[in-house]
Amino acid sequence: MRFSIIAVGKLKERFWSAACAEYLKRLGPYAKTDVTEVPDFDPAKCGGEAGAMQREGQAILQAIPERAHTVLLAIEGRQRSSEDLACRLDALALQGISHIAFVIGGSCGVSDAVRQRADETLSFGPLTLPHNLARVVLLEQLYRACKINRGEPYHK
Repeated sequence: MRFSIIAVGKLKERFWSAACAEYLKRLGPYAKTDVTEVPDFDPAKCGGEAGAMQREGQAILQAIPERAHTVLLAIEGRQRSSEDLACRLDALALQGISHIAFVIGGSCGVSDAVRQRADETLSFGPLTLPHNLARVVLLEQLYRACKINRGEPYHK
């Protein structure tokens, strides 16, 4: 299995970087995982939120690997338990899908073009999470899903 994470913006604080690095290390034995950070744009310098979403959207679309099954993280997406996510990843693998790209948009959201490119959406619930935290949660949940699918213990 291969995971690509496309995220708008850079991790600026060391604690976010450290948390992501830890889960990337833990994921290593289970899946090749790469993270691509695309630039975030200031709406005040891009003609408003729509302009920022448009420019970020272009960068996101260029970063999504061509044949990857694409999952957009969005509040209105489908909520899944950890076990459900593990089952979904397993089902995709059984369908012959070995590369999954996860998209974490910017603070203004994502463009319609990115939404149309997504094969499905995933929500971590109705809470609004900072994008840095969403990245950490995604990596942790991918690691947990891999452990579940291998029948390995993971703390609860």
